[in-house]
Amino acid sequence: MKRVLILGIFIFFSLLPLPGQDLSDYYARLYRFFDYFSSRNTNTGVTAFPILFIPPGGKYEGMGTAYSAVAGDSGFLESNPSASAVLEYTELSFLHNNWIADSKVEGAIFTTRFKNLGIGFGGKFLYLPFTEYDDWATPLAGSYYSESLGTLNISHNFFSNYYFYGLAAGANLKFAYRYISDIHIPSDMASQKAFTALMDLGILTRFNFLKFYAAREKNFALGLVVKNLGFPALDDPLPAYATLGFAYSPVRPLLIALDFNLPFSLDPEKEAETWNISTGFDLSFTDFFSLQGGFSYWGSNPRISLGSTVILREVTFTINYSLDMTTQFEAFNRISLEAKLNLGDKGRFSLRMRVDELYIAGLEAYANGNLEEAIRFWEAAIKLDPSFNPAQENLQTVKKALELMNQMEAIQTTE
Repeated sequence: MKRVLILGIFIFFSLLPLPGQDLSDYYARLYRFFDYFSSRNTNTGVTAFPILFIPPGGKYEGMGTAYSAVAGDSGFLESNPSASAVLEYTELSFLHNNWIADSKVEGAIFTTRFKNLGIGFGGKFLYLPFTEYDDWATPLAGSYYSESLGTLNISHNFFSNYYFYGLAAGANLKFAYRYISDIHIPSDMASQKAFTALMDLGILTRFNFLKFYAAREKNFALGLVVKNLGFPALDDPLPAYATLGFAYSPVRPLLIALDFNLPFSLDPEKEAETWNISTGFDLSFTDFFSLQGGFSYWGSNPRISLGSTVILREVTFTINYSLDMTTQFEAFNRISLEAKLNLGDKGRFSLRMRVDELYIAGLEAYANGNLEEAIRFWEAAIKLDPSFNPAQENLQTVKKALELMNQMEAIQTTE
């Protein structure tokens, strides 16, 4: 493990620019290094709707898009559609991303949960100013190239109880539209406007594994997602791919994640791109401030992200900066912003506290020999939360003990 770490540090620093060195040289070396591993990927860019790849912002982007097993907020809509069934809060997010050159991405996401049923919807809009010039560089007409994406989500968490987190399964139904003004299309070509429908499917579960701290929440998660299943857009295939991800929290403040992405083609005549990976971390310094970072290897253009999240009561702000081969060192270039409203948890935390109180009261009554009183407390806890296994187990034990006591009293009476 130490050798791998040392090798990684060596590669990282060997690729860094020296003081006073032109950054173009640094990126050239970085490109050549990663291009060595992606030289066989001859199908980059053959799919339609690049908006499907562009992260709108938030922790999803800050952790390098390694989020399929994390999915801890409204960013689930981009990463794993099953997570709306296990989110703690109802959330409304607004996102803005300065992407490449003059292109911008705007987005909004809403999600809520009813017990084990989660729903959500969101939209994402990519736009880029476009100007047509004549042979003398005179502007003739101006317009926008744009792509719009609307998403509807539904999910459910199955088999959940006190001991088992459950198996969440969900789906996104997405609609994508591409707009290109006809004034920029030669007269002998058909319109390039396109519309298509597509779908995401995902599952998610969490459990404890190598956990070195005490907490009710699970510290290890697995996610499996299949994205962008749909119809071609003007004969261009959609970027379909499968993702297997995990997230692990060895200590309470630190969360690390890794996603392995495998593109595939639904058209037997068109080959898919090669595999790619994303990895990231989330480090909490306080209950209101955390730092995120991520690395995404996608062909010969790796992307590094760094961000931070600040929680101010019911409002959360996340700001990210992304660094890749298309980055320009200008003010606010490749900066993304998210403002997220916490709209409450529908009383789930208060309910859990009340169930805990009834359970503990039952334990105290049982310790004092008041079995019938303990039964009443635990039955009340189960009525509020039928999946609270400890109360169910203790209730069965006490009922059997009480039944045995009654049988012994009946035997003594007959004698």
